[in-house]
Amino acid sequence: MTDLRLVLNRNPGTPGLITLPEGGYRRARAEIMSWPGYAPTPLRPLAFAGPASVHYKDEGSRFGLGSFKALGGAYAALKVITAELARRGVANNATGAALEAGEFREATRQITVTCATDGNHGRSVAWGAQRFGARCVIFVHHNVSQGRRDAIARYGAEIREVTGNYDDSVRAAQETAQAEGWFVISDTSYPGYTEPPRDVMQGYRLMAEEAIGAMPAPPTHVFVPGGVGGVAAAVAVQLRAMCGAGPRLVIAEPERAACLTDSLEAGAFTTVGGDLDTVMAGLACGEPSLLAWQELERSAFASMALPDSKVPGAMRALAAQAIEAGESAVAGYIALETAWSDPSARQALGLDAESRALIFGTEGATDPELYKLMLSPNFPSRD
Repeated sequence: MTDLRLVLNRNPGTPGLITLPEGGYRRARAEIMSWPGYAPTPLRPLAFAGPASVHYKDEGSRFGLGSFKALGGAYAALKVITAELARRGVANNATGAALEAGEFREATRQITVTCATDGNHGRSVAWGAQRFGARCVIFVHHNVSQGRRDAIARYGAEIREVTGNYDDSVRAAQETAQAEGWFVISDTSYPGYTEPPRDVMQGYRLMAEEAIGAMPAPPTHVFVPGGVGGVAAAVAVQLRAMCGAGPRLVIAEPERAACLTDSLEAGAFTTVGGDLDTVMAGLACGEPSLLAWQELERSAFASMALPDSKVPGAMRALAAQAIEAGESAVAGYIALETAWSDPSARQALGLDAESRALIFGTEGATDPELYKLMLSPNFPSRD
């Protein structure tokens, strides 16, 4: 396997659907910023030879949950719970503060929210369900570590394991919810299911606003992890809103789960099969989010598929700069490092000594035991 697979978008900047309306973002922003404990996460300058500047958005401290996912799942859970209270005639405009205060506790106990997760999204949904008084069931596949399962369960959620990969767990959550009358809070969208994922993505935009607003000058290049594409699409929308069409958005994903890279290469929505076995566990997704793809097919400049063998070294390099980055958080760092060291990739992306790179580091050590293991120089390399 090669160290670099770079695919350029054939038609970047073409007009398309408005996936994330500004009114929805303003509501998400106001709600999340009102939550106890809200604070912008740090934007850290990196020592990185070559570009004029490299900054890393460090999401490890977000609401104590360890990742940017805290912005999305919990907000979408609140939207679903308040909509259901209104439908049942309990409260027309219940607020997050009212739910946290337990004003409608008897009614919210009758609402169950659910989702599939590789770890961080499920933790956010479980945290939101606990805060707002609903029951929560989270579906995981066998590759989700015990540490991540335990972190979800600490917020009172029931954990159910599914045979297969992440996409199988998504289907299991949907089928069970339909049978039981539960509410799916997914970070991926598909035909007939778009609103909770849209709310999730609106929440993610706050991270992008914080990062872009804290940059000394607007970025020329932005590196963001892939997965189903929700965070990349949210960053793309906010980047366009704040900086116009100038910055180049580069998606970074594991080569064993490169559904967005494959989609850009094919010029069409494309899925990846198999067990999606990658150490970048939060990015082990084989099927793009429909909403995310509708945004990224026109706004991503490029996508890169990267080998697992690069992950431990990147985690150690960031640790040397006092940054605790989980295995999925380093995808953007690896993408920049790999592209900069390859003259043809550097030229294709337009990277030079004047470039200002922004990397989204989407999680801290969300599985502390695995994090310690991967920092060890004896951690086995995976190609």
